[in-house]
Amino acid sequence: MDMGKKTTRTILITGGAGFIGCNLAQRLLADPSARVRIFDNLSRVGVEANLEWLHRLEGAERLEFVKGDVRDAPAVAAAARKATEIYHLAAQVAVTTSVENPREDFEINVGGTLNVLEAARLSSERPFVLFTSTNKVYGSLPRIPVEVERTHYRAAIPDFCGVNEEEPLDFHSPYGCSKGAADQYVRDYARIYRMSTVVFRMSCIAGPRQFGTEDQGWVAHFLYSTLDRKPITVYGDGFQVRDVLHVYDLIDAMSAVRAHLPRTSGEIYNLGGGTVRAVSVVEMLDAIERSTGVPPSLCYSEVRPGDQPLYIADTSKLAAQTGWSPRRSLNDTLGDIYGFWRGHRRLLGTHQKMLHAHELVGEVA
Repeated sequence: MDMGKKTTRTILITGGAGFIGCNLAQRLLADPSARVRIFDNLSRVGVEANLEWLHRLEGAERLEFVKGDVRDAPAVAAAARKATEIYHLAAQVAVTTSVENPREDFEINVGGTLNVLEAARLSSERPFVLFTSTNKVYGSLPRIPVEVERTHYRAAIPDFCGVNEEEPLDFHSPYGCSKGAADQYVRDYARIYRMSTVVFRMSCIAGPRQFGTEDQGWVAHFLYSTLDRKPITVYGDGFQVRDVLHVYDLIDAMSAVRAHLPRTSGEIYNLGGGTVRAVSVVEMLDAIERSTGVPPSLCYSEVRPGDQPLYIADTSKLAAQTGWSPRRSLNDTLGDIYGFWRGHRRLLGTHQKMLHAHELVGEVA
């Protein structure tokens, strides 16, 4: 480490070994003034490979890893010591898992977030805290009527620009409840304790180093399954629309809200690809076939309860207050995931074997 360059930022990333966390850590390590501390329990299959990758990067001498669980309040407080910024990404992320085990979902997403907030509140550093929430806090969006247009749903509302932050909360599923309760805690800590906090209610985030499963990272899951000739389950008719944001554009947004404190402090922002980067399930599958030359193997099942037929984020508030706008296209995102697959086929193959073994252990248990 160049001793002439003093670190002035100490950054804690909870869940930092995961997909978003490791991409964020990579960006931060490029800043010589940043010291990065990753706090992760490594429960997600395959994330050790992300840590190994980070430790090979330039600037890795400023990277610290702490193994711990956000449900452990003393461990969180110790990890947050001296932190000037906290990016709280650790979470239970699957709707299906929340339905199977709502108590664990609550303890991780609500209890874990409260532990992070308390660690920040009691810290002498008074760190900036960014929390990644979800569009699932808006429920199935019954207020927005939809109609079929060729191979996707469209909003039957004139001049529809996406869902903005004024949309009523409508928690649907234990996951929606836990993330929604957590994001309200984060917002209220800014009001009650005058802390610098920001909430991102995120759409679909995609990009390199995403392992992709049916419940998380559906774009990567579709691509990898197609390339590995594995069947893909489409729930409903496949006309459901989501806006997809490249993980690098998400990290740009994180930088933007921090750069515009105190204007952004205490705010909630809907974050996604917007109308330009909106795509239906079947349209993404078509794009994958065109890109790879491999036709996906599909099977269809009933639509899942609470599924949003259409979700597109209106990001105009974030743009107006910070100047942020996404720079990567849907093709860029798909291309970067495809490039990651080509360069890491052995890693992804190992991940799938480990995931399968993990599932078998769960069945036995």
